[in-house]
Amino acid sequence: MKRLRKQLIYLFGLTLVFTACTDLEIEETDSILEPTESFSGLVDPTSSLNALYQSTYGMMGDQANWFALNEVTTDETLVPTRGTDWSDNGIWRQLHNHTWKVDHAFLITVWNQLHINQFRATEIIDPLSNASASEVAAAKFLRAFNMYFALDFWGVVPFKEATTPNSVLPTTLNSQDAYNFIIQDLNDAIAGLSSSSPGAADINRATKEAAHYLKAKVILNAERYTGSTPNYQDVINSVDAISAQGYALQSGYFDIFTPSTDSETIWFANEALSIGNRIWNGLHYNHTTPNQGGGGWNGFSTLAEFYDLFEGDMNENYGMTDGTALNNQEERRGFVPNASTADETINYGLGYGFIIGQQYNGNGVALSDRSGGPLVMTRDISLTNSNEANGIRILKYHPNPVGVGQVSSDDSFRANEIIFRYADAYLMKAEAMFRMNGSDGGMIDALRTVRGATPLGTITLQDIIDERGRELYIEFWRRNDLLRFGQFTSNWEHKDPAEVGNATRNLFPIPLQALVSNPNLTQNPGY
Repeated sequence: MKRLRKQLIYLFGLTLVFTACTDLEIEETDSILEPTESFSGLVDPTSSLNALYQSTYGMMGDQANWFALNEVTTDETLVPTRGTDWSDNGIWRQLHNHTWKVDHAFLITVWNQLHINQFRATEIIDPLSNASASEVAAAKFLRAFNMYFALDFWGVVPFKEATTPNSVLPTTLNSQDAYNFIIQDLNDAIAGLSSSSPGAADINRATKEAAHYLKAKVILNAERYTGSTPNYQDVINSVDAISAQGYALQSGYFDIFTPSTDSETIWFANEALSIGNRIWNGLHYNHTTPNQGGGGWNGFSTLAEFYDLFEGDMNENYGMTDGTALNNQEERRGFVPNASTADETINYGLGYGFIIGQQYNGNGVALSDRSGGPLVMTRDISLTNSNEANGIRILKYHPNPVGVGQVSSDDSFRANEIIFRYADAYLMKAEAMFRMNGSDGGMIDALRTVRGATPLGTITLQDIIDERGRELYIEFWRRNDLLRFGQFTSNWEHKDPAEVGNATRNLFPIPLQALVSNPNLTQNPGY
């Protein structure tokens, strides 16, 4: 591990700082300057592959860094400063405002994470490591996953083979070459991986279906990387290969995010801490649950305009504990128990989805904020000066692990996070069909019917991205979607007006440490 980390720093100019540090001075440490021995293969490629999985899962499980770049930069999620809470020197506000600079700590960390993971995969793949065919296929899938996000974030990917001398700097793959490289890795992965089916024990590892999903995702976004119209039929074929293994839409939307077997999860990360981040970062300090013994962290919220994409009353979201709507809301918007519907034995008195309005405990008693006033979650929010009740919160993974309307359990909440889900693949196919021939074949309305939403009838591209938002919120695809639909630079609540329409923000700046150590890299335009 020591040899690997030294070589990684030497190759990619990675900073040793993995926390929220903005010191840009690069010290001449032996980690950067000291040559390392030549690569002769990994001693234990199986252990190295397991470490690569866990490194990738850990990256995705954080609430900052990779997750924040994909979500907090969008019209879906913001983290307002509440007094002194969640200020963090402005790093959250900068993401939502689109005012990040080259020294933003999350960018440095994610650059490190993605390229470390990419190089670890390359070492496993190298013939000198004598990994099995299935291990090589899995490593190619994971390399494609990590390389894809590097391409998506920065538009270029530094790359070096494991056996190339340390004195040789990494080459820089431009967006077209990186795209081709990723597609080749995925084709190889599909050829070498085993198939799986819904609920199988191995879907926390690479499978043919996971590789088909990622291939569909990469191709659907191809125009951004290649300048050419994507091969939409390839997207459709990849999704059909997933469907052929039994993956399908499931009724009972929030039950998909419980530990029980479902028909939609294609790939999940067995990283228990990630689920805690998805649960607690939005709940108020005084939201409590019996088996967790405390409240939330009172940070993450959604925008009122995103909440308004869903059917239902704009100002409240009350429902029965079995999920029955009281405000004509669609299933995916969720519900909040009111004074008469709250039940300690059902969902601990918490709801699902979007949390707004007066909050109650499981006995129907109104909760208070920390100053003793009514705890009423509001649509109103300020990015720089919110109080502790401002902002609509999101609860998709629930501390009660058994599902909507079921008796609460003392078990821990779901110990894994969904990475690839069939509904996303389904919507990718619908989009590909629409872009190819002007019709989605009724797929969007079929999904809306499953989710208890009113069919739309005529479909437009705007309907498709809106539907993706309603289906996939906080599943880290919103930035990717907005970019594909040309809406990442659009105006939304609390974005800096000077940044509206600024195409520079479609890519992130390459960290200065990487630029200094590798002259083959060129800073992205506008930074």
